[in-house]
Amino acid sequence: MASLFCCWWAEAWGPLLRLGPGMRDFQHSPIAPASPTSDRPLRRLVIFVAFMSPAIALMALLTWGLVRSDGNPGGLLEYNDVGDIVVEVKPAPAFDGTVLLGSERINNAAVDGKVVMVDFFSSWCIACKVEAVALAQVYREYASERVEFVGIAIWDERGDTLRHIARYGVTYPNIMDEHGATAVSYGVRGVPEKFFLDRNGKIVRRVNGPVEPERLRSIIDELLAAGRVPGA
Repeated sequence: MASLFCCWWAEAWGPLLRLGPGMRDFQHSPIAPASPTSDRPLRRLVIFVAFMSPAIALMALLTWGLVRSDGNPGGLLEYNDVGDIVVEVKPAPAFDGTVLLGSERINNAAVDGKVVMVDFFSSWCIACKVEAVALAQVYREYASERVEFVGIAIWDERGDTLRHIARYGVTYPNIMDEHGATAVSYGVRGVPEKFFLDRNGKIVRRVNGPVEPERLRSIIDELLAAGRVPGA
């Protein structure tokens, strides 16, 4: 988490910390007798400090927030209680990435015609750890059905995510959302957060928090039944 924050800070504020030519002249110029223009470097310094004050304040606020949230950047919510969220049935936003335990890509096209659970999670999330074994178990139970799970790790380090996958025996495809673009497109506000897609690739259910195996099976069975042809 700290490395992600430092990289972001360096990219955002690094250019502002490079002193302009005027400031370099001020640093290295010899002391000269007072003159009408001798206070110009001082004025430049005052302007520079005033300009940087908001940046310094923002950096301090972000650092404080990172520490207070125990490594959870940006105050991302962690859902400890499960709850259904009303959704507008619509085509699912795109997701696309190379699976962490393999070389193939997983995206919307790859799961076309299947019932899909898209799970946004983080390895540091306690609720995500609580449900990890159950998700892996239910996924194995539906191996013969047209069902797919896709885990999308957000606000996480690749190494931590890989350890999470290995520790809980997760075999369904997982990808990294390193810049958060996919999470934003889905409107994710916290972890764990699940979106259920029907066979037509439309979002039909949204559930926050750790899901019990029985509830997960119920949702999947309902979506499978809705897509079957009567008498088939």
